[in-house]
Amino acid sequence: MARGLNKVMLIGHLGNDPERRETASGQSVVNFTLATSEGFKDSSGNFQERTEWHRIVAWGKLADICSQYLKKGRQVYIEGRLQTRSWDDNKTGEKKYATEIVCTDMQMLGAKDSGGGTSDASYSQDRPSYSRPSRPEPSSGNYGASPSSGGAQEFEKDDLPF
Repeated sequence: MARGLNKVMLIGHLGNDPERRETASGQSVVNFTLATSEGFKDSSGNFQERTEWHRIVAWGKLADICSQYLKKGRQVYIEGRLQTRSWDDNKTGEKKYATEIVCTDMQMLGAKDSGGGTSDASYSQDRPSYSRPSRPEPSSGNYGASPSSGGAQEFEKDDLPF
């Protein structure tokens, strides 16, 4: 039985340049905001736009890459998980909360001149270096079938899993 799913996928524009710092143990961390927008027509038929702001945090090598290549205004795809942290305000003693997206994958989108860096490069927390996205190769559904001469896959009835 599944315990749950905590996954966030966003495409938006950076609201500020990433702020990079290091923890006491020397690990890199970067913070930035990401704006996502949606358009809709209101009850009067007028077009409206709503922008949502998201706090993003990246760690380690991904943080280094974000601080090096991302700039304010750059369009990116972010993948990660939601995390809420709390602390006591030093001035008021009040408990404060912040919900942020812990970034595990990042892909730069748009043209090279839309904020600097290499366009369409993909970076992951789990990979030590970046890779350019390629066409997805069939990773499922093959079930032992061999491709036909026309490039499409042919399946025997007994090969299908359902």
